Amino acid sequence: MNLSALKPSLPASLGRDLPASIVVFMVALPLCMGIAVASGVPAELGLVTGVVGGVVVGLIGGSPLQVSGPAAGLAVVVFEIVREHGLEMLGPILLLAGALQIAAGLLGLGKWFKAISPAVVHGMLAGIGVLIVVVQLHVLIDGAPLPNALESLIAIPAAFGDVMRLTTVKGPAALAVGLTTILAMIAWEKLRPANLRLIPGALVGVAAGTALAAALALPIKRVEIPDSILGGLNLTDAAGLAGLMAPGPLLAAVIIAVIASAETMLSAAAVDKMHTGPRTAYDRELSAQGVGNAICGALGALPMTGVIVRSSANVQAGALSRWSAILHGLWILAFVAAIPWALEVVPTAALAGILIVTGWRLVSVQHARGLFRRHGALPAAVWAATLIVVVAVDLLTGVLVGLALAGIEILPHLKRRYLVVRRHETADGGVDMRLAGAATFLQLPQLEKELAAVPEGATVTLRTSRLSYIDHTTSEMIADWAERREGGTRMQVARSAPSHERRLANALPA
Repeated sequence: MNLSALKPSLPASLGRDLPASIVVFMVALPLCMGIAVASGVPAELGLVTGVVGGVVVGLIGGSPLQVSGPAAGLAVVVFEIVREHGLEMLGPILLLAGALQIAAGLLGLGKWFKAISPAVVHGMLAGIGVLIVVVQLHVLIDGAPLPNALESLIAIPAAFGDVMRLTTVKGPAALAVGLTTILAMIAWEKLRPANLRLIPGALVGVAAGTALAAALALPIKRVEIPDSILGGLNLTDAAGLAGLMAPGPLLAAVIIAVIASAETMLSAAAVDKMHTGPRTAYDRELSAQGVGNAICGALGALPMTGVIVRSSANVQAGALSRWSAILHGLWILAFVAAIPWALEVVPTAALAGILIVTGWRLVSVQHARGLFRRHGALPAAVWAATLIVVVAVDLLTGVLVGLALAGIEILPHLKRRYLVVRRHETADGGVDMRLAGAATFLQLPQLEKELAAVPEGATVTLRTSRLSYIDHTTSEMIADWAERREGGTRMQVARSAPSHERRLANALPA
């Protein structure tokens, strides 16, 4: 590996990266704390992960503008790990998960995570979003999260009934703070002036909720921060590593590694669509995430992924290089070291409000509608089934059910497992690409490699008359590629009679 290529360039980009890093810091600060609270761990562990994700992964990662840190998508997993195995086992489990990610990156498995059905990935995220909302509704009224989602869901009417009957002082006060946070966040995002667009809604929401609680001296729960951030760490030791020999922690490490990797790859692909700079080196990004998670595991902090909310804020703020992500991690560290008391005035209900909005956005029903419109009922059903099983049973079962249902789509076509791709340049500078066989997620890396070799600005003509089938995972990948190249590259389908060609034509950008 060329180590010099890993070093971000300081000079010309700093004028753009410095202000962008401050924006990302303002977005990350409330989310790091809120995700930690939602995970059932002290808030400082989320901040530690934010620092490591910014500085370490920022230095060595393969996605120039992606920002890493604690992710809402793993909050439910961590909550279950802490409940079943204790906080002291979180570090060892995460250390092993990081090692698995490093190995996967070195083995070149990064590209295969993109072959996971989009219906399964988004169904998983939607299920996690529902779980976050259900659990955080209790925190919104100063209650404690219950052991599982169904218990939390069943208990919601009684809990809110007590608040409406004013049987306690804390519940209504916390609810007022939480609702103020939600309304301020949404209102700011819809109505903010153009010259203040970089100030994130999450920060405005937390500030509004905190101000209300302080002005009225409300007797509600607030974030607890130790005198020293290092004092809150739970360093992994030999006894913790020995606990990894049990089946439960081993399985938990595999789950974290798979989900964190899939979410990172999904986020990286989305970030690549947002800018015209260098593309993501997926295997290097995967290994970098593993290094970050291994460090967080050694420190006993939260797991990290590449996160789309902070990454999109980074791109929109005008970042040009990794220095923005690195600096945002340093700002978190400086803030916690210099004025930790500022965090202790934040009500947990305000953080719950931020997470409820975040969880609701993860559900993304419009994605299911898009799957139905472009690919028919089966992918939409996979999305819905994955969501339901994640909520009703658990995350791993939901993902496995989703993958099994997604596999049903290609079963009739397994007898033609091959995909032949013939690519040649035409006299007018275009690219003619002929596909034969069956284009399913099993051949996705092969097709992606051929598309990556297409020159920028060329018009690509897909000829699919000898293609017997194309699944929704492959057609979505082609559509993503075409959209990412929209600046200069055009793609067209030579024929549109067969159903699989119509599916592809519908998925491509207009």
